[in-house]
Amino acid sequence: MDSASASSSSSEAEEEEPGRAPPPRMTTVSRHYFGGSSSESDHDLRVDIIENIEEDYGMFVWPCSVILAEYVWQQRPRFSCSRVVELGAGTSLPGIVAAKVGAGVTLTDIAHNTEVLDNIKQVCGLNNVNCTVLGLTWGDWDEPVFDLHPDIILGADVLYDSAKFDDLFAMVTFLLENSPGAVFITTYHNRSGHHLIEFLMVKWGLKCLKLLDGFSFLPSCKADSLRGNIQLVEIALEKEKPK
Repeated sequence: MDSASASSSSSEAEEEEPGRAPPPRMTTVSRHYFGGSSSESDHDLRVDIIENIEEDYGMFVWPCSVILAEYVWQQRPRFSCSRVVELGAGTSLPGIVAAKVGAGVTLTDIAHNTEVLDNIKQVCGLNNVNCTVLGLTWGDWDEPVFDLHPDIILGADVLYDSAKFDDLFAMVTFLLENSPGAVFITTYHNRSGHHLIEFLMVKWGLKCLKLLDGFSFLPSCKADSLRGNIQLVEIALEKEKPK
């Protein structure tokens, strides 16, 4: 047996040994700046995010998240003192910015994905914000869902899997009905298809309040490093139910 084979066999044996902790994830901390020139030397707010540098959708800051976080920052008077729920929060950049500008924030992600939820808690601690972290799977109607009464619902790149669209829109519609006057603000890549999203809004009794090109308000220092056709849309109930 050559040395390379011996090394490989030893590694596999270690992984299979009962009771041994799994190997640590390779993580990094990315820094995100807001205000001023949005640079390290001139900014009003810095948010640090723990990312998994291996392939893991829930632990990576995607462009949609950067754009939605920037929108929250620019609209910060609107978010201050608001109740905010972020769906599919992942690394939670938009929700953390909302908390930093004074919102009461609940950060949610898939209930069984404990690694992502634990990472969200670490990110909250790293940025010294007191957010509620909640396991919330679209399509599952567990008791904590009924206690959520957000003024604003956030979702960055939650429109990526068409098989989950109905569950997502069902959850959004429920939260909007549970919170008169609330809005859903989401950023998404145009790969999702406007026509399907428009169809779902009609199906679930929703309407578009605002549609923006995500790069139209993004500072050039951030836009230069991002790619894609990203839209931001604000959605509300077509008709509020009478109180």
